[in-house]
Amino acid sequence: MITTPPHLEVHDERFRALVHPMSKLELIAEGFIWTEGPVWFGDRDCLLFSDIPNQRIMRWSETEGVSTYRASSGFNNGNTRDREGRLIGCRHGNRDVVRTEVDGRRTVLASCFEGKRLNSPNDVVVGSDGVIWFTDPTYGIISNFEGYKAAPEQPSRNVYRLGTDGVLSAVATDFAQPNGLCFSPDESRLYIAESGSSHDDTVPPVIRQFEVVGDRLKDAGVFATIDTGLPDGMRCDVQGNLWSSAADGVHCFAPDGTLLGKILVPQVVSNLCFGGRDGQRLFITATTGVYRVFVDIKGAESWTHGGSCCAAGCG
Repeated sequence: MITTPPHLEVHDERFRALVHPMSKLELIAEGFIWTEGPVWFGDRDCLLFSDIPNQRIMRWSETEGVSTYRASSGFNNGNTRDREGRLIGCRHGNRDVVRTEVDGRRTVLASCFEGKRLNSPNDVVVGSDGVIWFTDPTYGIISNFEGYKAAPEQPSRNVYRLGTDGVLSAVATDFAQPNGLCFSPDESRLYIAESGSSHDDTVPPVIRQFEVVGDRLKDAGVFATIDTGLPDGMRCDVQGNLWSSAADGVHCFAPDGTLLGKILVPQVVSNLCFGGRDGQRLFITATTGVYRVFVDIKGAESWTHGGSCCAAGCG
């Protein structure tokens, strides 16, 4: 009889179909200060992730191990890919959202709203239509640890939409500190983490859900509550299950918000992404390390695994 391994915690029997009792939680990289923003480049068979306080974006591959993709990253935090396969990142130090072009040049996509500087863009997603959505809490300007200490010029409540026409709009304005975000597989819903309890314990650690109505968001209420720590980065799989970071690991929720199970990790988890050659590896950034575990499901954002890769060190 195969028993459930210690890194898996089953809350609903449906979780067993998403994981495997023989899977192992592997520490594949370590020695960082605070890891974040994992993004898989399937066309180059590598993972990029941020080491925020060290101002580096790191690269990991199965064959070559760990190397520095970009030094002097501007306290880069969250990362994703656009439809052309280019790297999109959120820089605390520069207080902007930036795109790395195929030739390695960096193009600033958003740095101000209504004439004032953004706070510290945190996490970002790109829709299949090329529209960019990102959160802008104050974590990167409250100290010099993950950015440069400064007074906020924007409220910490805002989530932004950057249209393909370059127009930036605030589409949600009632968060305490919005954090990670991801789309449902059909992009009809946008999930956004509320991590305001990091500074105000009256703010619940919840994941909120919004209906995407054209260029607007319609509040659809609380999707799920994190029972240990705060929600941060998250991803959906192809069945619509939501995998969220938490203090004790990764929490997996069914599309109706039911907690299916947890992948327990010995460090506080910040973010995660699906990847690997088969698309069935979950890469987890957690405090000073990066972990990998096999899952029996692929990520919903599988279109980001291909396409052209940005230059300057991906391959």
